[in-house]
Amino acid sequence: MVASNARIADGIYRMSLMGDVSDFRNPGQFMNINIDGKYLRRPISVYDKREGLVEIIYKIVGSGTGLMSGYQKGRILDVLCGLGNGFDTSASGERPLVIGGGVGAPPLYWLVRKLTGEGKKVTVILGFNRKDDVILTEEFSELVQDLRISTADGSYGEKGFVTALMPEGYTYYYACGPEPMLRAVHEKASSEGQLSFEARMGCGFGACMGCSCRTITGYKRICREGPVLTSREVLWK
Repeated sequence: MVASNARIADGIYRMSLMGDVSDFRNPGQFMNINIDGKYLRRPISVYDKREGLVEIIYKIVGSGTGLMSGYQKGRILDVLCGLGNGFDTSASGERPLVIGGGVGAPPLYWLVRKLTGEGKKVTVILGFNRKDDVILTEEFSELVQDLRISTADGSYGEKGFVTALMPEGYTYYYACGPEPMLRAVHEKASSEGQLSFEARMGCGFGACMGCSCRTITGYKRICREGPVLTSREVLWK
């Protein structure tokens, strides 16, 4: 059931849902939401999970998410929960680096909250196109001391891309965002890491093979074996 649904930036909304959240085990997992009148569900990554409550942050990119933006408190949704494999924090070491691009930033909040809860010293880099796209700076600032922001046009934070803000001395990295950003981070990284891929999905649970990614062990489905894959297994086109 929708507990709240509010605009937080230009075309970007934050929705809270009440219900059984036990299927969500790790940061990076997603849900698949049925939209009335639409054949395909909409996959949305989880921003945060608390007892009895799960939150998502989504961007209006078409008619389906446009309809979602109008959902009011109390509306009952048909949702498939706990999909995909999330991030593994056991590999992080003591100084992990977390990098998000655009709406790839929200799925990293739960991850950072978990890492800091484990006593890790986390650096977070968030990249956006312009100032109007910037979200969650206050929320991440409450979790970490080292938060770095970039915008492509220089209207907020540092001008340029997230790779320019990558520090030295991190023990592991986590990244979520568009594929060109993930590849650039991978190519510059000085450690291994985990990458959360964005992909168009048909079924959302591995039956249609429509969201496959080429890896060293063959094709893996972003919705089933992903969306999080390790940097060492991905074969870039």
